[in-house]
Amino acid sequence: MAKPGHAWSRAAAERGEAEEGEDPLDAMIARTGCLEQHRQLQECMAERQDWRHCQAQLRAFGACMARRQQRER
Repeated sequence: MAKPGHAWSRAAAERGEAEEGEDPLDAMIARTGCLEQHRQLQECMAERQDWRHCQAQLRAFGACMARRQQRER
């Protein structure tokens, strides 16, 4: 199964616009160290189509981002 991207990047690809490199949001999240949690959340959302069924992934991503914010302070 292909990894889901962000809607705006998929829309650009469907219109035939060339994407240069990776998704800018994915690149930004990768710099946080939380990319894997973000991708798991994206995959759950793509599969379940309802964020309420993805609470474990949402909490994991939120906790990862909170840890990063704590490290920055």
